[in-house]
Amino acid sequence: MVREARPGETADRLREPLGSRAEAEGLVMRRPSFTPFTMPSLEATEYAREVGKDEAFFGQTMKVYWEEGVDLSDMSVLESIAKTSDLDWEVLKPRLESGHYREQVMEQHREAVSLGIQGIPAFLIGNLLFTGAQPYEVFKKVIDRVLTPEEAAG
Repeated sequence: MVREARPGETADRLREPLGSRAEAEGLVMRRPSFTPFTMPSLEATEYAREVGKDEAFFGQTMKVYWEEGVDLSDMSVLESIAKTSDLDWEVLKPRLESGHYREQVMEQHREAVSLGIQGIPAFLIGNLLFTGAQPYEVFKKVIDRVLTPEEAAG
């Protein structure tokens, strides 16, 4: 789906405050020209989790999406990311083609919707749910609010 620019976005920079936060962290986050069908990449993430390489795979996926605007539904893109993340493409490819992880991903989606999650990223800390890229201070306030005095002390 074509992704129209939002107010304050340019081809090389996301709108504020996300643009400044990304820049401050040394991240390149360009406005994608389209929103890809992410089911294949979500399914590939499940395989990566099984073999203990989900952080590497997810990190590489986000890097190439935000820096290069790649299509995360394209099998050749996923093959490249998988190989860069040291995943066995010969195992992963048939699983993607067969929908091996589809129900697992859909169940995660249903659970998120049941919790009231309507955007990403989403965070559930204790019983507090919030979404969007948030500064460190927001996480600290939420955690301080959730922890009991005993937990905070120790």
